[in-house]
Amino acid sequence: MLKNKVALVTGASSGIGRAIALVWAREGAKVVVSDVNVQAGEETAALVRAAGGDAIFVAADVGKPEDCDALVQRTVAHYGRLDVACNNAGIGGPQAPTADYPLDGWAQVININLSGVFYGMKYQIAAMLQGGGGSVVNIASILGAVAFPTAPAYTAAKHGVLGLTKAAALEYSAHGVRINAVGPAFIHTPMIAALEQDAGVNAMLVGAHPIGRLGQPGEVAELVAWLGSDRASFVTGA
Repeated sequence: MLKNKVALVTGASSGIGRAIALVWAREGAKVVVSDVNVQAGEETAALVRAAGGDAIFVAADVGKPEDCDALVQRTVAHYGRLDVACNNAGIGGPQAPTADYPLDGWAQVININLSGVFYGMKYQIAAMLQGGGGSVVNIASILGAVAFPTAPAYTAAKHGVLGLTKAAALEYSAHGVRINAVGPAFIHTPMIAALEQDAGVNAMLVGAHPIGRLGQPGEVAELVAWLGSDRASFVTGA
């Protein structure tokens, strides 16, 4: 599905990002793994290689535009081009009602979860245009469509990711770059591990899903892989 494609994923040290890297490699892509966590990111790249795939790790903080630029430059320098990118890196941030929400927490969540996606797309799209096209998949959240109390920054950022995705899709789809977003519900990842430890909260989260359980990272990765491939050639702005 992605044979010989060059695919970049941020936030790939664990959870959904790691699953994406592994599924991409299984589908034949050359994978660029990126994260601020160097040790865990290197582990993801090693897991890809152990499974017979081709991967490198590049450390980058998506909240810094210069890091996002350098990440794409390193990708093109190593593999010659960029075909697919997934902007997955994100944080949960503090939990507090809007009037009590810490200003530094707001700034950090918006910077990483929204501005980080913009910074990534800015340089990824430019590289894809030079290479004749490509596919960007942004990881939003179910909270890009609905809200959750005590998570105003996360909710606002993920709503913003959807708007950014749609705007960029209108701008670049005619130039061969498709841009879509995936909005996972609650997925069993380290980000929500603390919530799962509270039996009452965990039951509430599970009960919010019609299928009766939390999702698995690999289930999200399968959709991301499809969107990044030519099988989704008529899908953009979704």
